Amino acid sequence: MIPKPPQTAAAAAAAGGEASDDAATAVVSLYARQQKIYPRAVSGWFAGWRWALVWATQLVFYGGPWLEWNARQAVLFDLGARRFYIFNLVLYPQDFIYLTGLLIISAYALFLFTAVAGRVWCGFACPQTVYTEIFLWVEHRIEGNRNARMRLDAGPWNLNKLGRKTAKHAVWLGIGLWTGITFVGYFTPIRELLGSMTSLGLGPWETFWVLFYGFATYGNAGWMREQVCKYMCPYARFQSAMFDKDTLIIAYDEARGEPRGTRSRKLPAREQGLGDCINCGLCVQVCPTGIDIRKGLQYECIGCAACVDVCDGVMDKMKTPRGLIRYTSQNGLAQGASAKQMLRHAVRPRVLVYSAVLMMICIAFVASLALRTPLRVDVVRDRATLARLVEDGRIENVYRLQLMNITEHLQRVRLSAEANPALPGLVLSGRDEYLLEPAGARWVTVALQLPPESAEAAGPGAHTVRFVIETLPPQDAQGSAPGRQADDGDRNESGVTLHEASTFIVPR
Repeated sequence: MIPKPPQTAAAAAAAGGEASDDAATAVVSLYARQQKIYPRAVSGWFAGWRWALVWATQLVFYGGPWLEWNARQAVLFDLGARRFYIFNLVLYPQDFIYLTGLLIISAYALFLFTAVAGRVWCGFACPQTVYTEIFLWVEHRIEGNRNARMRLDAGPWNLNKLGRKTAKHAVWLGIGLWTGITFVGYFTPIRELLGSMTSLGLGPWETFWVLFYGFATYGNAGWMREQVCKYMCPYARFQSAMFDKDTLIIAYDEARGEPRGTRSRKLPAREQGLGDCINCGLCVQVCPTGIDIRKGLQYECIGCAACVDVCDGVMDKMKTPRGLIRYTSQNGLAQGASAKQMLRHAVRPRVLVYSAVLMMICIAFVASLALRTPLRVDVVRDRATLARLVEDGRIENVYRLQLMNITEHLQRVRLSAEANPALPGLVLSGRDEYLLEPAGARWVTVALQLPPESAEAAGPGAHTVRFVIETLPPQDAQGSAPGRQADDGDRNESGVTLHEASTFIVPR
């Protein structure tokens, strides 16, 4: 038998009966409906900086795939060819260490900037902030200011509302899809990508990532907005571990602002028993995450400083000093420190350690890139034939060498075996010179041969050998790679010598 649910008070009253004490309990929802935030447009010094970074980041992102370098796309991550081009750099999957270095540099930079200036990255350069700012600008242009948008959403559906909503979402979708195309354009040459799209020949993976990235941009910046910062981004959760009392934050000066309320302009606020805050609520209206900064530091604050700009404007109108809401630190706020005093406190041991480590990593990273050899070699033993006897009783070991040209110029290389006192007479048999196409890689098969008397003296087992790979000046057209003519533009990084170790096996 299935028990009946308890009768609520409303149901009991409707039935004409009396509800019991247990039945008269209130039903509380575990989930509150998310109230839509309508950020107010704001202008000011920090808003200008935010828009400057919006322009800078988007010019780099959208313009990057259209730059050309050496008759190719300047920045291209060619996954099919397993080559990554970044202007003059040609990187292979073996250069994964550089990606690790970039991630370490980014992490230390985040620690440093957070320790000094809090969530300045979130407020000014984070992609979520940047695209939300762009989408809000579109919304403001099409639907009007904050009050107009609230009236439009609260009003009934009509042609005006339908037209404005359709236009807004159409522009949002256009921005999102172009963002997806640009993103994929870093992996597939963007001119080829657009050509494939116009001819309806776009591949399945390109189609998936264009739509995925495009709709992710549309959803995050158009619909989710502050929810990404408040609930999805982990940075808001662990930022407190990087803050201290000298970290710059956006704070409301409670000692100066309280008690707040409306007042007459004819008398000073203190004579009316009030602080400088007139309780206009504009700092809440401009906040993209919908918080009240007057309640103190909150993890939802992304440090965009919109409340600083709007409050400074109100203070100007009230003819009171700016800075009721400002960038300061907890110590600075408590001690009434000036901007110069807070900057002096910013240079503290924690910041110096982060700066020193970050500088050393950056120097090592740049030096490693600058000192890279123009040639990379991998030696792999031929597993099918470890050792064999050839003519005259010589012992032969076969190897496969992958030669990778990490420059965009023709290279000619010569292979040889390093003289080894334990293996006298060891020679490289067969072809010893090869041409490498610009940014090209090729596998070559080479053999090392050892005279029988040297093998007998060395004894059976594995013996260390070294291949010597040296770059040479380019040859003329007769020595060029098959099907390719050398020209005056071909250059060669000559004078580089590499040594790669392997083993030579003498059978029993």
